[in-house]
Amino acid sequence: MSLPHCTVVDHPLVQHKLTLMREKDTSTYSFRALLREIAHLLAYEVTRELPVADVTIETPLTTMQAPKLDGKKLALISILRAGNGLLDGVMDLIPSARVGFVGLYRDPETLEPVQYYFKVPDLLDQRMVIAVDPMLATGNSSAAAIDLLKQAGATNIRFLCLLAAPEGIARMKEAHPDVPIVTAAVDSHLNDHGYIVPGLGDAGDRLYGTK
Repeated sequence: MSLPHCTVVDHPLVQHKLTLMREKDTSTYSFRALLREIAHLLAYEVTRELPVADVTIETPLTTMQAPKLDGKKLALISILRAGNGLLDGVMDLIPSARVGFVGLYRDPETLEPVQYYFKVPDLLDQRMVIAVDPMLATGNSSAAAIDLLKQAGATNIRFLCLLAAPEGIARMKEAHPDVPIVTAAVDSHLNDHGYIVPGLGDAGDRLYGTK
């Protein structure tokens, strides 16, 4: 299903696994495994426009022209810390991708992002860049991360998340209308603490077993 600026991957396997992740009694181990599995499925959609070029190969029967990925290897950018849960799953499918990290945390009072780390591959202007973070809530941290990636030269960017709130989608569309969003679901709203409702809680805490 496609919404303005946002594609929702409503495949039954994605939705089934997401339901399991939402349940409050799902263990840390299961949550982590499910996120990795969903990342595999979401990766198909977010990489749909990767460039390819025909090359000549030999099959056991004949010579043929067949497509292979073309251009610079794509860059996967994890928005720490929860982004690593999606990163691992996407890397299973694209192990040759270059990887970078943006460290941001959300100030609990202002809900504004605070940067503490930034390390990304070179030549971002020549790569498709996929930023990953499970939760698109207020959108402030995501928009700030994309700001940093553009400052580093990125021009072809996608944003991959597990859950999105309408407020986060609107914020991203306002700040970065050129960055498509791919997600497994768009939930109802944000609560007073900036959490997605019904959501699944704090993705980082559930992923790593912290409070």
